[in-house]
Amino acid sequence: MAVEPVVYGASERPPRGDYSRARDDYTCAQDWSAYTAQDHDTYHRLYERQSAQLPGLASQAFIDALPSLGAKERIPRFDDVNERLTRATGWQLVAVPGLIPEVPFFQLLAERKFPVTDWIRQPEEFDYIVEPDVFHDLFGHVPLLFNPVFADYVQRYGEGGLKAARLGACEMLSRLYWYTIEFGLIREDGALRAYGAGILSSAGELPYAVRSPEPRRLPLELLRTMRTRYKIDSYQQTYFVIDSFQQLFDLTAQDFAPLYAQLQGLPEFAADGRD
Repeated sequence: MAVEPVVYGASERPPRGDYSRARDDYTCAQDWSAYTAQDHDTYHRLYERQSAQLPGLASQAFIDALPSLGAKERIPRFDDVNERLTRATGWQLVAVPGLIPEVPFFQLLAERKFPVTDWIRQPEEFDYIVEPDVFHDLFGHVPLLFNPVFADYVQRYGEGGLKAARLGACEMLSRLYWYTIEFGLIREDGALRAYGAGILSSAGELPYAVRSPEPRRLPLELLRTMRTRYKIDSYQQTYFVIDSFQQLFDLTAQDFAPLYAQLQGLPEFAADGRD
């Protein structure tokens, strides 16, 4: 079966990544030997910049787990990370050539396999890239997969995604992913911290999300979150806040089918969260 790339957001160029390398499930081998010295330098500089910002802004659970990625001076071999990750929570990383369709994505998550794009941005994209690359996926997402409760939530999300696909509700469920796994905030010891990968891998959005008076921050509530649209080409105007990863896991224990039916008759909220 020939696999096709997925378009992410508004871009004038087609998605990058060699999809001819992909298997039927969209995974591929990480061609670690293909990384250049420049690629490793880009990863190292991105890692140094982001890790320097984490204290006082990032979830302590994320900070504690970050060293599990291994040496920061080069792009990690996924197999090396997997030796530690599988022991910790039963997850493993799988390489993909780029963004993949919803159902294969959900299936991988349900199997405790996290898809990681294996290419890295060019130096001229150091500050901003439209599509997620290996730095975003590794640095932003993988550390919290070492947290047992959060890791279970991501698997449960994948299982829920397969059900949502059968019910035609992927768009509504995608908003939960966006506002938790990508752009979620958490209260730790009474202070606001970031745990979403899109925030943690962004030099500008990390301090903005946690400290700026501009965005609206709301308690995470499923109906509200699934009704709120989002933007991919600017900082978020709305963030949803949880009190613990256990709260997040418990919220998703219910059957979402009645929620989807209820959402069909409700108006949506704009990305700024206004009524």
